[in-house]
Amino acid sequence: MRLYSLLPLSIVLALCAPAAIAADRSADERAILQLERDICAAYEAEDAAWIGKHLAPDFTLTASNGKITTRDDEVAELAKGVTTYEVFRNHGTRLRYYGNDTAIALGITSVKGVSEGKAFAADFQFTDTYVRGPQGWVMVASHASRLPAAPATKP
Repeated sequence: MRLYSLLPLSIVLALCAPAAIAADRSADERAILQLERDICAAYEAEDAAWIGKHLAPDFTLTASNGKITTRDDEVAELAKGVTTYEVFRNHGTRLRYYGNDTAIALGITSVKGVSEGKAFAADFQFTDTYVRGPQGWVMVASHASRLPAAPATKP
């Protein structure tokens, strides 16, 4: 008799679970995409303190040239002011989830600015790895590969 009384509850829970997961994913997506925008804004504003506070302590970035930098390296470089960004924007971002606490963001970062007195502009394919921690989502790793420049169009 007791087993039969739990059956309706089990059915309701089974039917509601996909909706709850979808709602959680929607909140996760908003949070991660906001972090992506905030990180770009921090680089544009040369806000080294924000970067230091919001990347994981063991964060690593692998650049196109194979160089690996840490969160502390990124903060120090940004604080020097050697490179300034007029544009630092992500677009075409797609998210993938692995379990409830790991997400991968993939997209393109477009940058334009000046480094050591020389102007630059480039696009990079990026892969950012996020882990959900006690304070929410945090970026733990990133990889950026420079994309070839678009061929010049002829008039």
